[in-house]
Amino acid sequence: MAAKIKKGDKVVVLAGRDKGRTGEVVQVMPRETRAVVRGVNVVKRHTRQTGQQEGGIISKEAPIHLSNLAIADPKDGKATRVGFKTLDDGRKVRVAKRSGDLIDG
Repeated sequence: MAAKIKKGDKVVVLAGRDKGRTGEVVQVMPRETRAVVRGVNVVKRHTRQTGQQEGGIISKEAPIHLSNLAIADPKDGKATRVGFKTLDDGRKVRVAKRSGDLIDG
């Protein structure tokens, strides 16, 4: 199955405490059906000091379930569903259902 959400995509959060926030996908974990989004679902972690890292309370993004994310429409930035279309040259590309715009260049 082709991935609807990929690394580097602009997404909108549909549910949870960060509902309505937008951000860029940093990492996708298809096996866990989760993604890490920059600036979204930020949690505080108490960490012990190591050789490379200082101890204390650090904030980092936790993974969020893919069902709570939607691609931001390239035209207006609102949440949209994703469709697929085959171009004349044979490439399969993602298309925003809301506006019909191509998501991949």
